[in-house]
Amino acid sequence: MFLKDLCELNGVSGNEKAIREYIIEHIKDKVDLYRIDKIGNLIVEKKGSSANLPRVLVCAHMDEVGLLITDITSEGYLKFQPIGGIDSRILLSKKVTCGSSNIPGIIGSKAIHLLKPEERKQSLSIEELYIDVGSTSKEETEQIVKLGHYVTFSSQFERLGSELFKAKALDNRVGCAMTMEILDGKYDCDLIAAFTVQEEIGLRGSKVISNYIDADLAIVLEATEAADLKEKNQEEWIVEVGKGPACSLMDSATIYKPELITKVVATARKHNISLQFRKGTAAANDAGNIHQASKGIPTITISVPCRNIHSFSSLIAESDYENCLKLVKAILGEMSLFCPKNIKN
Repeated sequence: MFLKDLCELNGVSGNEKAIREYIIEHIKDKVDLYRIDKIGNLIVEKKGSSANLPRVLVCAHMDEVGLLITDITSEGYLKFQPIGGIDSRILLSKKVTCGSSNIPGIIGSKAIHLLKPEERKQSLSIEELYIDVGSTSKEETEQIVKLGHYVTFSSQFERLGSELFKAKALDNRVGCAMTMEILDGKYDCDLIAAFTVQEEIGLRGSKVISNYIDADLAIVLEATEAADLKEKNQEEWIVEVGKGPACSLMDSATIYKPELITKVVATARKHNISLQFRKGTAAANDAGNIHQASKGIPTITISVPCRNIHSFSSLIAESDYENCLKLVKAILGEMSLFCPKNIKN
C-alpha cells in the first residue's frame, strides 16, 4: 500500500530523498519521463491520447514537519528547533528518530515535581525540551548524532477502528500516494505530476516549479486540518472526517475560481462522490504559487480531512481517501468540461 509505505518513510522538509526515491521506483515504468530539478522537486510526465484536451498538473508535496538538531549539551542531550508548524505541547515524552541512522530518542523536560507552581500552568516551549538518546556525555552523543541532523516523529501506520488510518506525515503523503495511483491509469489528456519539496516551510518547491511549469489546469492534492470536536462550534470545524474530500474556496494564498469549483461540484454529483467545502481560510498550500505560474494556471485544491495534523498520530478516514482519489480520476476523465475557454474569471 503506497500510503502506508510513504508514511513510514522519513522526509522532513529539505530531506525528502527517501520519499522521492520510493516514488520513482514505483512509477518509473508507468510514465513517459521524469526528472528532478535543482531544489529536489520530482516532475513526471505522462502523455495522453488526445492533443485537444487541457494539459493537467497534479501536485502533492513530499515533505513532512519535523525537528533539526541545533546543540548538544555537556550531559549529552540534544537541543532542537522545529521544521514546519509544530505545536510544542504534543512533543513531551514522544519517541523520535535522529539522523540517517535513525537513532532512537525520547523528548524530555524538567520533571513535573521540580516545576514551580506557576510553571505548571504554562505550556512548555521548544527551548525547555531536549532529546535523550541514552548518552551520558556530549562526546558520546557526538559519535552518533551531529548538529544539523534531522529528527523525525516515530510512529507506525495503523488502522484505528474500522474506518480510520493513524500515522505521522499524512500531510502530505496522502497527496503523494493518490498521485502515484493516478499515474497508474490512462487518460486522454496529457498529465504532469509534481512531487514538491519544502512546502511546510514556505511553499518553496512550488515556487521553483512555478518558474517553468506550463499547464492548463492544476489540481493540488493535500491533507487539511479537521477540528470536528463537539467542544467547538460547528462553524469552527473547517472540515469533517468521513464526510468526503474537501474542496477549497479560499485560503491565505489563493482565491479559487468559482466557475472551476462549480465544475468540480458537478463532477462529484455526477459520480455520486461525497464532497464538502473547506470552510476555513487560514494557511496555504502549493496552489499559492502554482496559480501564478506561467501565464496563470487555473487551480483547485482537493484535500483529505485530517485530525491531529502535524503530529505523531494524525487520523484520516479511508473513505475520504478513496473518494478523493475517485473524484480526481473522474475530473481527469471529464477533462473536456475543464477546457480553458470554459474557465473564465
